[in-house]
Amino acid sequence: MSKFSFKQFAPFVILMAVAIFALFIPLLPNFDEGKYSGPDVAFILIAAALVFLMTPGLAFFYGGMVHRKNVLSTMIKSVVAAGVITVLWTVVGFSLAFGDTIGGFIGNPSTFLFFKGVNSGAPHLQGGSDLTIPLSLFAVFQLMFAIITPGLVVGAVAERIRFTSYILFIVLFAIFVYSPLAHWTWHPQGFLFKMGVLDFAGGTVVHISAGMAALAGALVLKRRKSHLEHKEVPPANIPYVLIGTGLLWFGWFGFNAGSALSAGSLAVSAFLTTNTAAGAAGLSWMFFDVARGKKPSVLGFCIGAVVGLVAITPAAGFVSIPSSIFIGAIAAVISNLVVSWKQKTSLDDTLDVFPCHGVGGIVGMLLTGVFATKTVNAAGADGLFYGNAEFFITQLKGALIVIVFSFVVSFIIFKLVNLINPIRVSEEEEELGLDASQHDEKYTQGTLLVEEKAIYIEKNSPITEPI
Repeated sequence: MSKFSFKQFAPFVILMAVAIFALFIPLLPNFDEGKYSGPDVAFILIAAALVFLMTPGLAFFYGGMVHRKNVLSTMIKSVVAAGVITVLWTVVGFSLAFGDTIGGFIGNPSTFLFFKGVNSGAPHLQGGSDLTIPLSLFAVFQLMFAIITPGLVVGAVAERIRFTSYILFIVLFAIFVYSPLAHWTWHPQGFLFKMGVLDFAGGTVVHISAGMAALAGALVLKRRKSHLEHKEVPPANIPYVLIGTGLLWFGWFGFNAGSALSAGSLAVSAFLTTNTAAGAAGLSWMFFDVARGKKPSVLGFCIGAVVGLVAITPAAGFVSIPSSIFIGAIAAVISNLVVSWKQKTSLDDTLDVFPCHGVGGIVGMLLTGVFATKTVNAAGADGLFYGNAEFFITQLKGALIVIVFSFVVSFIIFKLVNLINPIRVSEEEEELGLDASQHDEKYTQGTLLVEEKAIYIEKNSPITEPI
C-alpha cells in the first residue's frame, strides 16, 4: 500500500465537505407565474445541450492530434472539466459571474451561493431587463461556457502537465479569470458591458482568456523533450480530429445562436453567420496552405473551420451574413501565419491554442468593431466599416484589457499551482506517456492488429501470403 499523503486525500475530502454542506441549503419552489416563453425555454434547453456536446467534441479534436501514448490523458483533461466546473459553478461560480455586482468587477459570492434562490429567483440580473427564460436555465446555459473554457487550455500544455495540478488550475482559473471576465462582459453592471464592449458569445470571456492562459501555460511548463529534439509527433488518430470538428461545429450553433437567449430572428442570424464563417475559414486555411506549396489536408480544413468558429463568436449576433465570410477567411489566414511563426520559435504550444483561439478571438473582437451593424441588432452599434471609429476603439480597448488580465493572472496561477504541486511530469513519465504514468491506462486502437501481425510474421516466417 502506498504511503499516506494528504495531497491524495484532499480532493476527495473537499468534495465530500461540499456535498454535506449542500444538504443544509434551503429548498425553494420554482418561481413561475407565466412569465416565461415556452418556445424560448425549449430553444435554450437545446442550445445548452449543444454547448455541452462541444466538450467531448473538443476531447476528440485534441485527442486525435497528440501522440498515441497521450491520447487518453489529453481527452480526460477536457472532459473532467464537466465535473469540476459543474460543482464549482453551483457552489460559487455563478454568483461570482452573475451575482449582485461589486463595483462592476465581480459578483457577490453570496448572491447565489450553492444556487440559493436560483430556482425561485426573479427572471432578471441586477440592473438588467427581464429574461423570457427562468434564471435557472440561464445559469445552466452559462455553465456550459464555463466548462469548455479551461478545457481549451489543455491543447497548449498537453503531453507534459500533471493531472492533479491541472485540476487545481481549472479551479483557480474559473474563480480568478473566467468568472471576473464573464461579469465584466455579460453582467448588466459589468464594467466592460457599461463601457460599450460587445461580445456576443465569448470572444473575450472564452477564447481570448483561454488563448492567453494557453500562452502562459506553455511558458511556465517549458518545452517537451520531443520539441527540444525537434522530433515530429505523428497525430494518433486524424479521424478523431474530424469527428471532433463535426461535434464542435454542431455544438457551436447552440454556443452562438443560443446566446440570443430567445428563439427569434437574432438567433437565426447568429446561426447563419456561425456556419458561414466556419465554412469560409476551413476553405481559407486549406487553400492558403496549397498556395504556399503544401497539399490540402484534413487537419488543415478542420483547424481552419474551428478558427472561423472562434472568430465569429464575438460577432455572431452583430454582423451581417456576408461579413461573416470575410471574418472567417481573414481569421484563418492570420492564425495560419501565426502558427507558422510560432513553429520557428521555442514556444511549445502543443496544439496551437494561442494562435488559433487567442489570436482568433482577438481578430473576431476587432472585426466586430469593424463590421457590427445596427441593421442586424438594434441593441448593438455600427462599426468602423459603417463610419463609427469610436466603437472600434472601444472593442480594441476591451480586447487589450482582457489580453493583459488573462495572461498575467493565468501566469500567476500556473506558478502558484507549481508551488503547491509540481505541475510538470518527470522526464521518465513524459517518455512513458501520460496515459500510463498519470492514469494507468492505455489507448489500444490499432495496437492489437499490429501485435497480431507481428506474432503471425514470427510464427509463419518466411511469409508466403500477403497479410
